[in-house]
Amino acid sequence: MRPHAPHLSELRRRTSIKWRAYPDDVVPMFVAEMDFELAPVVADAMIDQIRASDVGYSGGAGAVGEAFAGFAQRRWAWDVAPTDIRLTTDVSVVIVEALRVAISPGDRVIITPPVYPPFFELIPEAGGQVCEVPLRCDEDRTWSLDLDGIGRELAAGARAVLLCHPHNPLGLIHPADDLVALAELAATHGAMVISDEIHAPLVHPGREFTPFLATGDIARQVGIAAHSASKGFNIAGAKCALMIAASDTTRATLDRQPEEVGVRTSIIGRAGTAAGFAKGDDWLDATLEVLVGNLDLLSGWLEAELPEVTLHRPAASYLAWLDFRATGLGDDPAAAILEKGRVALHSGPAFGRAGTGFARLNVGCSPELLRAGLAGIQRAVR
Repeated sequence: MRPHAPHLSELRRRTSIKWRAYPDDVVPMFVAEMDFELAPVVADAMIDQIRASDVGYSGGAGAVGEAFAGFAQRRWAWDVAPTDIRLTTDVSVVIVEALRVAISPGDRVIITPPVYPPFFELIPEAGGQVCEVPLRCDEDRTWSLDLDGIGRELAAGARAVLLCHPHNPLGLIHPADDLVALAELAATHGAMVISDEIHAPLVHPGREFTPFLATGDIARQVGIAAHSASKGFNIAGAKCALMIAASDTTRATLDRQPEEVGVRTSIIGRAGTAAGFAKGDDWLDATLEVLVGNLDLLSGWLEAELPEVTLHRPAASYLAWLDFRATGLGDDPAAAILEKGRVALHSGPAFGRAGTGFARLNVGCSPELLRAGLAGIQRAVR
């Protein structure tokens, strides 16, 4: 069940932002969207929903609760109660609406740059203020949470931590011990942790992922998790995401949300989400094999052709964080690569000051398209 990436001529007929943001002479490798055709079980479920003319308001989690609970147990040995799963449109909405009921206007919310650019906007949308505690990067290029820095900001009054796990753009899986320590810090200071785990289905073979809420009772008391099939099964436009609360405290927090937060969920996306989590493992595993192969291709190519560019290889996702600081392309190498190489990467500085000199590349495509993008990058650097 190897995923199929259509020919470039077919891809250019798509109407998503990936294929409409730039002219046809640009290879788009920026936004987190894969090129592969949908898993047949996901496509069939959404088509069946339409053919049944069942496209009204979603009205609850439907089959998603049981489907995700099974998926979480199979993939991560995480026991999730289906009744603890609520739906909304997407993970960004999970974050905003969870923060709205977890903090007071003006409260500071910690993020860990370089990090998913919308985090900088979602916190003010929810009424909070952004508080940056950058990831630590050791001399051996090992990234990790700065738990001491997070502790200082929580002690100074920050009321929540917006965690990215696995971390975008690095594909970093935070160790379970760090998650336990983070939960203890939040509990000590009366703060909440919102854990964005949208890339968790894309953990690479041989890597171990521990969901935040699976680390123990303290995490369940302070944490709300955001999950979705949108990245793993490539259905971001289907608008269905999960918010999970696993304690009386956090359930009561989510109970303060307006009913409309859930009603806005797409019933079509709900059908595809349930199908993916229940029956999409084979397709997902085959897709991960392709993604890991593409990362191998990228790593080998950089070593041979552009050794001055450093790949921070992800342990999850199809996103590659590239260090261009030795190339002379400036603070925003993606801009120079777009102009000179006609390849669209995601701008590093958009991920925060820690992204200066970096860019993010999407390998969720065919090897042929990846090679075309790399050729453009090489033209820009050379």
